[in-house]
Amino acid sequence: MRAISRAIERFCAKRPRFGIRNFMRYVIFLTAFTYLLFMLDIGNRFSHYLLFNPEAILKRGQIWRLVTWIFIPETWNLLYLALFLYFYYFVGNALESEWGTAKLSFYYMLGIILNIIFGFLCWIALGVPVGITPGYLNMSLFFAFAVLFPDYELLVFFVIPVKVKWLALINAFYFLYGIYFRIYLKQYALALLPVVAILNFFIICGNDLQNRVRPVKARAQSATSRDAINFRRATRQNQTQNESDDGTGYRHKCTVCNKTDAEHPTLEFRYCSRCEGYHCYCIDHINRHEHIR
Repeated sequence: MRAISRAIERFCAKRPRFGIRNFMRYVIFLTAFTYLLFMLDIGNRFSHYLLFNPEAILKRGQIWRLVTWIFIPETWNLLYLALFLYFYYFVGNALESEWGTAKLSFYYMLGIILNIIFGFLCWIALGVPVGITPGYLNMSLFFAFAVLFPDYELLVFFVIPVKVKWLALINAFYFLYGIYFRIYLKQYALALLPVVAILNFFIICGNDLQNRVRPVKARAQSATSRDAINFRRATRQNQTQNESDDGTGYRHKCTVCNKTDAEHPTLEFRYCSRCEGYHCYCIDHINRHEHIR
């Protein structure tokens, strides 16, 4: 997963114009339009043509079904739908600001492709279409937002402030319960659907999630990197000070034998990272000296 995530990062960094700018704005607008279409289509004469159906796609050439299922509303209650659309518009904009257009577009498109592949495989294996919906796909957006901004507070019922990470845990519990319930009913294909639907989250955000779950190790690695950077910076400062304060103008001086690079220009010098402070040694003593504590 980590190698795939890094490859995606490089792909998006090299192609910043990849994807669709303000991607979620189009998703929200088309979802609202689909809701209106369903409400007006009283006889259900046109609405069923928007559902994902592998048989209709392959045998009848209705290729638009590969895309239109993304815009089917998660709820038919107008108030709840408005809240959902506003929330995912906010989440999408936050992720696009943090990741950039290319990565957000890649993230969402990867989720779409994984859902479609799973839908076709289930149809081939079972002979009946498995209804894929954008619910879990949008949930993967929320999980990504929670990993990047875990302490961001949302007002539940417009009154109660709750951090996003706790809401994400509740959604994760709901997610796992849905899988367990489908397994209990022996609906194994539907039990796999949620996992496949948010596989894009684990592929792209797996490293960030791991760092959140194991922050001590992440901080230790970060501290090690900072120490290495500080050591190199201090070494350069020490060298500059030697050039300016000493009349000989040497840059390196062995702590053991006092040889300098000004007297011995062909001699190699190294700084020991295990000694306390910043101590230089010639090549003869870098591996044969008592570490200063």
